[in-house]
Amino acid sequence: MDRPVSAAPHPITLDDVRGAHKMLSGVARMTALESSRHLSSLIGSPVHLKCENLQRTGSFKIRGAYVRIAGLRPEERAAGVVAASAGNHAQGVALAASLLGVRSTVFMPVGAPLPKVAATRDYGAEVRLHGTVVDETLRAAIRYAEETGAVFIHPFDHPDIIAGQGTVGLEILEQCPEVRTIVVGVGGGGFAAGIAVAVKALRPDVRIVGVQAAGAAAYPPSLQAGRPVALGQVATMADGIMVGRPGDVPFALIRDLVDDVVTVSEDELSSALLLCLERAKLVVEPAGASPVAALLAAPDAYEGPVVAVLSGGNVDPLLLQRILRHGMSAAGRYLSLRLRLTDRPGALATLLGVLSVVDANVLDVSHVRTDPRLGLTEAEVELHLETKGPEHCAAVGAALEDAGYVVIA
Repeated sequence: MDRPVSAAPHPITLDDVRGAHKMLSGVARMTALESSRHLSSLIGSPVHLKCENLQRTGSFKIRGAYVRIAGLRPEERAAGVVAASAGNHAQGVALAASLLGVRSTVFMPVGAPLPKVAATRDYGAEVRLHGTVVDETLRAAIRYAEETGAVFIHPFDHPDIIAGQGTVGLEILEQCPEVRTIVVGVGGGGFAAGIAVAVKALRPDVRIVGVQAAGAAAYPPSLQAGRPVALGQVATMADGIMVGRPGDVPFALIRDLVDDVVTVSEDELSSALLLCLERAKLVVEPAGASPVAALLAAPDAYEGPVVAVLSGGNVDPLLLQRILRHGMSAAGRYLSLRLRLTDRPGALATLLGVLSVVDANVLDVSHVRTDPRLGLTEAEVELHLETKGPEHCAAVGAALEDAGYVVIA
């Protein structure tokens, strides 16, 4: 991607990241780098997964939060810190503040998943539920900071935060010195910017690719405009990267140091999360699965060895259940269809017999006889089937057609 490179010096250097790395010794663990045979086969070269989903608090956020809070002056620590987050940043700030003996208050949306609220409290923060969306929560946290003097800890738009997140880049180069491409999810941009600072200083030949959810992709238009541009609305299951405007500090770094920013769909995110669970035995949240989604969407676009950074694993069980259904449907593992048949004794049993022959597992059946759109002798059946992939779905459709059934939807 050809973009103008700023001649101005960046506010974060390799020395800043190295200093953050020393500061985090004994605080953040060096997470595992796991190879993926399935993705390696797909890409045609080695693919490794950097497992920040196994980091303390379940994401990389502890790195930046700790460095930011540790750098506060004594009088600032005495005033306490405040943050706004729906999950990962909340937990990172809560634990970092507790480790440093600093009082923390975290504002979270009213609808935040209960496990994330409970975890944030368990890490030592006072949790205040406010607003229905993160923007409202953010405004409440900023008001609290102005009224009390507490230091607001931004999730991505501060040099200390970015330096802390950049320690992941140092670990990648140590664990996989032969790496050619690093793929990382992008929300506000702090994580990708930090990794880029560290990696490009030591290995400028390594290609760095950022990944955004298509429904919250603020970076492509911002990079085109040459400045951060706010989206009118954002919508994605990947709440960890659901940010409507790039941060000012990370934007300049990503503009100059990140080679490309791509987008992935909701179906691709779901399929990637399912792949991580089934093939790698790793629980990741949708944002954490975004690099894998990018590899699945364009396997020929990445030179290996590739490191895909799984940024977090904090996914609400209820959301995980819905995402897995969505992912299985996208992968051809679920098939939903509606058809009409003659309303006579044994008609439904005959239909189920056809499905049994092609080995389609029936999960749910809805049988309607009273809809005014139906003829006097008609019934409508809605079926939800468990299948074995796209080819099996096609075989099920062909078997129904051969048996004389007309699928409505």
